[in-house]
Formats: sequence, C-alpha cells, structure tokens
Amino acid sequence: MKSIAIVTALALLMPCAALAQNQDQSADKANQEEAKKKEGNLDKAGKIATQPARDVGLDKEEIPPILLKAVENPYAAPPSRTCKGLKASLGELNAVLGDDFTVGATANENRTGKIATAVGKTVVNSLIPFRGLVREISGAAPAERRLQAAVTAGIARRGYLRGMAAAKGCKVVS
Repeated sequence: MKSIAIVTALALLMPCAALAQNQDQSADKANQEEAKKKEGNLDKAGKIATQPARDVGLDKEEIPPILLKAVENPYAAPPSRTCKGLKASLGELNAVLGDDFTVGATANENRTGKIATAVGKTVVNSLIPFRGLVREISGAAPAERRLQAAVTAGIARRGYLRGMAAAKGCKVVS
C-alpha cells in the first residue's frame, strides 16, 4: 500500500517539475531577448553618433567578404550541397545580415524607440550643411550604395540557399 502511495505522489509531482522547468526556460528566453534589445539600441545609438564621421569619409564601413562573394554571383553553387553544408552557409550569411524573415513571426515595433531614433538622426544629420553634396564628394554615398548592393546580393544568396535546402528536405531554422 505504501508503494502505491509513493508512486502516486511521484506521478503527481512530475508534471509540476516539468512545469517549473518550462517556466525557467521561458524566463531565460525573455532575459536573452531583453539583452538583445539593449544591445541593438546601443548599436543604433553608436551608428547615429558616428554618422558625421561616415559622411565625410573618415569612418568607412567595410563590406564583409561573404557579401563580396555574393555580389560576384549570388546564385553560384554552394561549396557543399549537403544539409550540413547548406546550414553552415546560411549561418555565415545570417551572422552578417541578421536573422532571416520567419513565417508567422509577429512584428514587435517599439514606437518610442523609432521616434527617438528619428530625432537622433535628424539632430546628428543637421550638423553637416549640404550633407548630400559632402557625402558624394567624400565618397561616402557611393560606398553606402556599394554596401546596400552587397546586402541585397546577400539576401538573394540566402534565399537561393534556403530554396536549395528546402528542395533537399533540410530543416533550416531562421
């Protein structure tokens, strides 16, 4: 009789332990997302503050080598056509481009953050008179166009690789 009571008690406690573990995992995930947001805000603030240096060509943003390869031919055959190789290639692109669009993801827009970013950009960009002309003369505008073209090629490459992975039946997350 005692053994039945012990087994019953353990059976009742198991779901509670699993629930507690799920709550811990949810809390960890929320903490990681909050840290990611803070890091993103600091990155935005840094980019806004250094914009004048980029405008006059003092601080040039280098194009990552993987994006330079994508500019040459975004639809070139990947080094490896295995699921593992395709995932590795996608991982390299995600590291440079950020996470890919995922179906079913909800947009989480921070209106206050968007307004603060817009105000910061307006203030910083007003520091240089004839900013557009200065950017063209300094080479900052053509460099930014090259960077944007490389990002576009990288996005095309990522889509191509994701399509190849889907055709092979590979499970690719993000």
